[in-house]
Formats: sequence, structure tokens, C-alpha cells
Amino acid sequence: MTDKIKTTINTATLDIVVMKNFQKVTSKSLILPLIVLFTFFCFFVITTESTFVNTYVECQKYIFLELNNVLSIHPKLAYNITQLGDALVIFPFFFIFLIVAPKFWEVLITSSLFTLIVSAVLKLIFAVPRPAAMIDMDTFTIMGRPNIMHTSLPSGHSMTAFMVITVLLYAFMPKKMSFKVIWSVVLILIGLTIGFSRVAVGAHYPIDVILGCAIGCIMAILSIRLNTNLNWLYWMKTRRFYPIIMLILSIWTYLVTLKIMKHNMVIFYLSLIALVVTFFVITNKYVKKIKA
Repeated sequence: MTDKIKTTINTATLDIVVMKNFQKVTSKSLILPLIVLFTFFCFFVITTESTFVNTYVECQKYIFLELNNVLSIHPKLAYNITQLGDALVIFPFFFIFLIVAPKFWEVLITSSLFTLIVSAVLKLIFAVPRPAAMIDMDTFTIMGRPNIMHTSLPSGHSMTAFMVITVLLYAFMPKKMSFKVIWSVVLILIGLTIGFSRVAVGAHYPIDVILGCAIGCIMAILSIRLNTNLNWLYWMKTRRFYPIIMLILSIWTYLVTLKIMKHNMVIFYLSLIALVVTFFVITNKYVKKIKA
């Protein structure tokens, strides 16, 4: 068997694994995140005495200040981690799946669109001011420029992070139960770490993060269910379309480079390295095909 045939089989196998894993995801997976949302709704219907905003902020102000104080002990680390809630930064780590597991990206793109729309609508509806607008800024740590806009609920970074984590969780779920538990715990902890880094940098309240994680999870599961019988990115496996992927990577590289020039943070360099490696792999495969 030639190397070319082996590569083709391995690529097809990974995409099939992702497809089969997604097919196992049922509506029951929505129960836990929906319980979180229902609990939030019931709590504020019962406890709201004055305005929703005042009740929302006051009920978690102490917890926010305590968590902010504890989680911001290593500010540079927290500030780097929180950038992973930005799609521009986290997506490059998974670009390689465009050619080896397009089904993964079908779900990721769909859930990203859902997350973007839902986040924008909910922020507009709730219009909760950020911590910097409601709490004395001298009493907690703020990293980056203070945000005083009314866009706190839910946390968009937490939604994005947990949406990606959920897609990753189900896409490559191991078969053995013990590995499933380890895989799930590790990924969920990573998602929560990224989410609560928003509290560490003083950008969001704890409930912003919890609801953001729950909504991101729901968006991912709904997208998995929606794309179960669809196959609209199959063309990504065809090498003649690789130049399109290379163009996307080039534009993405430019955008990440702009972030590096502005902030010069480690996480941006890691994102850039992931882009460059993926670009090299795809270019190498494309050139070999032309020579053949």
C-alpha cells in the first residue's frame, strides 16, 4: 500500500470517527445546560425586589470580588488564557481539521454563527453593565482597558470557549469509559478555566460566565444535531480547493499578526504558530499533488 493511499485512508477514517461520534449525541445532552438556564430564570423571578440589574449585580458582587482577587494572582497568565475565548485566537489550533475532519468544522462554523447571534441578542435584552461600570474599580483587578458598556450578560468569551470545547468533546470522544471520563473532565476544566479567566481580568461577573458556558454548550449540541445528516464541507477534502483554505489561513495570519503587534502576548504567538504549521502542511500536500 502506497503512502498516498495510507494518507487518504487515515484522513477518511478520522472524519468518519467524528461523524459517528456526532451521531451518538442525543437531545438528552441538553438537559444539564438547560437546567442551569432554568435555575437562573427561577432564581431571578423569585428574588428580584428592585430592578433586575441591581439584583443581578448585588447578589454576586462579593463572590466576584473574591474570585477576582484569587484568580488574578498571576495576571499575565490569566490575561493570556482569557484570549482563548476569542474565536480569532482559538480557531487556528483546529484549522488542520479542515482537511482531515471537515465534519468537525461543519459543526464549529454552524455553532459559531448561532453563538454570535444569541450572544448579541441576549446582551441587548439584558443590558447588564460590566463590573467596571457598577463596582469601584479600585476594589478589584482589571486587565486591559476597563469596559463600562452594558454587555456583561452573558459572557461572549465563555460562550465561544465552551462551544469549541463541547464540539471537541463530542467529536473525539473515546470509546472506553475510563478514557471518556478523563477526556470529559479535562476538557470541561479547560473550558471553565477559560471562562472564569473573564472574572480574573475583571470583565465579567461569575453568573455571566456560568450562563455563557451553558449557552455555548447548547449551541454546540444543537449544531451537532443539525449537521448530523448534512455534509456541506465535503469539498475540503479535495486538493484542488486547498488554495481557498490557504487564502483563509493567510488572512487569518494577518489578523493574528496585528494582535501581536498591538499586544505582544504569548498566546497570540502560539496561535500564529498553529496557523503557520497548518499552512505548511496544506501547502506541502498541495505541491506534492501538482508534482504527481
